[in-house]
Amino acid sequence: MRRVKLRRRRFRSTKKRKRRMRRWSPKIKIPAHSYPVLSVIIPVLNERRTLSKVIEQAARVHPRTEVIVVSNGSTDGSDRIAESMGARVLRYDQPLGHDIGRTVGAQAARGNILLFLDGDMVIASSKLRPYIRKVEEGKDIVLNDYSGPVNRHEVHQVVLAKHALNALLSRPDLKGASMTAVPHVISRRGLEVIGADALSVPPLAQAMAINKGLVVTTAPSIDVGKLNRIRTKGHIADPLEQLINDDHMRAVCWLLEQAGDRGGHTDLTRQRWRVN
Repeated sequence: MRRVKLRRRRFRSTKKRKRRMRRWSPKIKIPAHSYPVLSVIIPVLNERRTLSKVIEQAARVHPRTEVIVVSNGSTDGSDRIAESMGARVLRYDQPLGHDIGRTVGAQAARGNILLFLDGDMVIASSKLRPYIRKVEEGKDIVLNDYSGPVNRHEVHQVVLAKHALNALLSRPDLKGASMTAVPHVISRRGLEVIGADALSVPPLAQAMAINKGLVVTTAPSIDVGKLNRIRTKGHIADPLEQLINDDHMRAVCWLLEQAGDRGGHTDLTRQRWRVN
């Protein structure tokens, strides 16, 4: 009787594994392209729950697409899911830190258009195609026209930082649109101008792009605020808030170094030099 019970347990375990594999089996297989037009870059840290759907939509954005998954210290098998779907997987045993995966993916990308997504946000391919078309029309960087919740008594610090940086860059029309948020797209020309390293600090990359004369615009808004899974611990605030605020300060410091202590803005009628 004991042997029978053990066999039944083993049988149930095998059936459970098969069900799990069917659940994560890819619906599509990304075709290999020698010369992709679009490179979709997806940094991933344990995104098994959503990654297959993210890749599935990404692969449908353009007929000649490569999907690059940067496995940023994942331990849940996310890298194997991506690989089974035909994505190029760049593996790192230890987490690289926030946004470093964008630089790594951009350095490996072969396409003339680079689309940046997150592994935990499933965005329909139909909503991503307008971003690609804008670059095909000659734009260098296309941002998500999402400014965050602003109709509040107390606006989030990160939202304020995004608006403030765009105003300082003389682009108040961008409102809170930012390379900090996904999705966003950059042309090969834009990448060569600002360099892949800058992508690790998105507000800095945005400041460099606008300061260097790249054509920066927006595409129809995708409400990533509803999609974003904020990782908090109990009552503790979003752990990325301070990091993103610091990134914006770094962008401001860079701009002041390039354009003077007023960021390139005039002092109007002030004649400070007359004052001893």
